[in-house]
Amino acid sequence: MARGRGDGEQKKRLVTWIVVLAIVCGCLYIYSRKGGTSALEYGSKSLRKLGSSYLGGEDDGDEASNKFGEDLQDGVMLKSIPVCDDGQSELIPCLDRNLIYQTRLKLDLSLMEHYERHCPAPERHFNCLIPPPPGYKVPIKWPKSRDVVWKENIPHTHLASEKSDQNWMVVKGDKIEFPGGGTHFHYGADKYIAAIANMLNFPKNILNNGGRLRTVLDVGCGVASFGGYLLSSNIIAMSLAPNDVHQNQIQFALERGIPAHLGVLGTKRLPYPSRSFELAHCSRCRIDWLQRNGILLLELDRLLRPGGYFAYSSPEAYAQDEEDLRIWKEMSALVERMCWKIAAKRNQTVIWVKPLTNDCYMEREPGTQPPLCKSDDDPDAVWGVPMEACITPYSDQNHKARGSGLAPWPARLTALPPRLADFGYSNEMFEKDMEVWQQRVENYWNLLSPKIRPDTLRNVMDMKANLGSFAAALKSKDVWVMNVVPEDGPNTLKIIYDRGLIGTVHSWCESFSTYPRTYDLLHAWTVFSDIEKKGCSAVDLLTEMDRILRPTGFIIIRDKRPVVEFVKKHLSALHWEAVATAEAEGESEQDEDDMVFIIQKKLWLTSESFRETE
Repeated sequence: MARGRGDGEQKKRLVTWIVVLAIVCGCLYIYSRKGGTSALEYGSKSLRKLGSSYLGGEDDGDEASNKFGEDLQDGVMLKSIPVCDDGQSELIPCLDRNLIYQTRLKLDLSLMEHYERHCPAPERHFNCLIPPPPGYKVPIKWPKSRDVVWKENIPHTHLASEKSDQNWMVVKGDKIEFPGGGTHFHYGADKYIAAIANMLNFPKNILNNGGRLRTVLDVGCGVASFGGYLLSSNIIAMSLAPNDVHQNQIQFALERGIPAHLGVLGTKRLPYPSRSFELAHCSRCRIDWLQRNGILLLELDRLLRPGGYFAYSSPEAYAQDEEDLRIWKEMSALVERMCWKIAAKRNQTVIWVKPLTNDCYMEREPGTQPPLCKSDDDPDAVWGVPMEACITPYSDQNHKARGSGLAPWPARLTALPPRLADFGYSNEMFEKDMEVWQQRVENYWNLLSPKIRPDTLRNVMDMKANLGSFAAALKSKDVWVMNVVPEDGPNTLKIIYDRGLIGTVHSWCESFSTYPRTYDLLHAWTVFSDIEKKGCSAVDLLTEMDRILRPTGFIIIRDKRPVVEFVKKHLSALHWEAVATAEAEGESEQDEDDMVFIIQKKLWLTSESFRETE
């Protein structure tokens, strides 16, 4: 009997060790699967393991899971979505250089084609959640964020050393500070901006010129300090730079709470309509403006309003050596043929002004280059449209008006946009649109109020902006809005720019040109219904929204009831939580089945990141 008990105890110990060994091996296996299911760490630091089901892969051929009605009928509920490899924490799918290398795209590097959008085919979609970097923290709030961010959120300090003599940024402990310097304005963007205003004889050296200068395009913006310091003058800049050797500059800009967008002057038109900006700016932006018959300067010309300015700060404007002198002479000759005039020139900065009318164009000698664009060219067509080396003349209406006819800011926001008639919209329709969205935004804020404080939100995106009235209703909030207009709908973006707002054209069947974790609030009005009609993946859109949304950020979905039910089934897999659900107030019969659903994204880290943080 004693020997029997001993044998039994040995067997128990053996079974116990086998179980322990199996658990250890299982944990090691899970940890090794970086690109597959992963452990997550929430704000409470309780680790939770993802389940085994996931999206994508070659075996996932059931398209019904992306359709709202069929998904609900079949009872499909995704319990988890895998987490991408930690090395993908800054993935921008349509600006991914690895994709270019892997697919061996034949691109002309001299034309900057490798910095333009090249989106993966559906079978190459990542179908996983982008993890934050180790030690990620909720971003510092605006306005303090203009000058300081957490180093862990963008763990890249090479610009601090590379631009140490130019005061771009300085690393101090666990933070990165931005003194406001730039390549051309070592002593601060504020002084540089005042100097430009002084050169143009604007009252009190304030660049907004009494509200007449409101929208700015800053090309090759660096970390966007120029745009950041313009905000105090009620000027909003679209700070633009490619994902190039200084690849994190736009990420820094958005982390700071400064409007910015990834883009490049390459072969395609920038995704903004004609006559959008009062001022274009380039401070040593390393662009060859003379290439291809001046095609890049002609793209700026398309984007500038009548009487708009181009401020160019570069050694060529000073022309101290032979090469600078050659560039300056050729550039001066080019802009003269484009009918630009020098408004002011001082040291290494020259400011040209675009004509108010077509008179100069008509007076040029026959055969003068660059030519005028053909009459059938649509200057507002921008989605994937190649640039043309031609001058965009004004319409007869603009020519006679001798300008854009815009009210000064802030009256411009609510005044009737001059280009409203291009869409056949009446004044009453515009005013009703403002009234409707003012009420909707008030209702949104009432639903959000338990979760937010005045400084909670800064970077906001309206994923389907229409006339821009959602953004206009946020005027009293300390936020800025990226207004997105569908690439296949009415190009109402020109109305949005006429109102003194900014935005871009985009297709939500593709990934947006921004870094992960760059927006605090996404507003999706019928966006899911729209992409379903196009046959695009609603699940892909959910993971893309998760990619660009900051942890603890919010999503407002305004759509049909089946859409809301579809999204609810994916909350757990995405690690989102419901904040509020409400019946949408109906302005028409089409709105009767509309719902408002507000979601918050949880803060989580991968188990690997959590270990590194500890």
